[in-house]
Amino acid sequence: MTVVTRAEAFLVDVEVERARTDAVQAFTSQETVFVELATDDGGRGLGYSYTIGTGGSSVVALLRDHLLPRLVGRDSRLVEALWRDLFAATRATTVGAITALALAAVDTALWDLKCLRAGEPLWRVAGGFRSRVPLYDTEGGWLHLSTEELAAGAKAAAAAGWGGVKVKIGKPDAGEDLERLTAVREAVGPRFDVMVDANQSMTAAEAVRRAAAFGPLDLFWLEEPLPADDVSGHARLAAATAVPIAVGESLYSVAQFRDYLHRGAASIVQPDVARVGGITPWLKVAHLAEAFNVEVCPHFLMELHVSLTAAVPNGRYVEHIPQLRAITRTELTVENGHAVPPENPGLGIDWDRDAMDDRRTS
Repeated sequence: MTVVTRAEAFLVDVEVERARTDAVQAFTSQETVFVELATDDGGRGLGYSYTIGTGGSSVVALLRDHLLPRLVGRDSRLVEALWRDLFAATRATTVGAITALALAAVDTALWDLKCLRAGEPLWRVAGGFRSRVPLYDTEGGWLHLSTEELAAGAKAAAAAGWGGVKVKIGKPDAGEDLERLTAVREAVGPRFDVMVDANQSMTAAEAVRRAAAFGPLDLFWLEEPLPADDVSGHARLAAATAVPIAVGESLYSVAQFRDYLHRGAASIVQPDVARVGGITPWLKVAHLAEAFNVEVCPHFLMELHVSLTAAVPNGRYVEHIPQLRAITRTELTVENGHAVPPENPGLGIDWDRDAMDDRRTS
């Protein structure tokens, strides 16, 4: 049998590996929400989601008080049925971040069990399209870094064979953003992808103005220029510029992605497993985007997203932001500028349970 006999949630606070700033916030810590499921056939699955400093305890409370009790006694193989049941049970709090983060922790644990039961890695169970995915770097592009540091980081990424770099924008003066990006482009030359991320910091008019100013730099995408709920604004911006518009890290349902794609408001989608509610809806977003001939470049969580990006035909890039090294025993494998999905069964993340226990807060 595969019946869930125990369901536990706990919170681990993982320190950031380096200073990370953008136009609206600083990444101060990763509150990592874990769900562990045990089944009567001896199976054990571990899933997770995260916040960047607040709300983790609220996610754990939702799991403990309302969601996990519904799992005990259920067949862990019925991933779609369990996801839908938990979603329906939280109807009054959906669609939203807290519920999505809670569902993601459960869903990734169920997928861990599913892959372990099959004796296969996640990237094959979820689709198995390719065995490696191009990487781009974000760690060298934070807003507080100097122009010289941005250019040096981009050159290092190019020398390592990576496909591109992402630079944060949103300086008060548009000219300063332009100077910084111009230095990066000059450092890496024309055949290297440069992405920019505004972190929802601009008005619609300012986004149009800056996109026009950045035009000669041949940017690979302009990410989250406007608030995520401004679909019409993104659609108008997409129509006004040749720079591809990327959105998704702040969307919490498949339907929100459908709205963006249907209205031509996104040229690249960036679903985040934790924020969209787990692997189950993440794959639906990816396949929906494929139907619109749009590529998927997921946000953050590279240790998990490498497998999912490898699983689907429209997976384009994995974002390099190391954040789990303090609580894992091994790191993401990188070969010739590509991330290689793990071959071991399950999610493929080599958790260090002692290190997790040391950082456990609830």
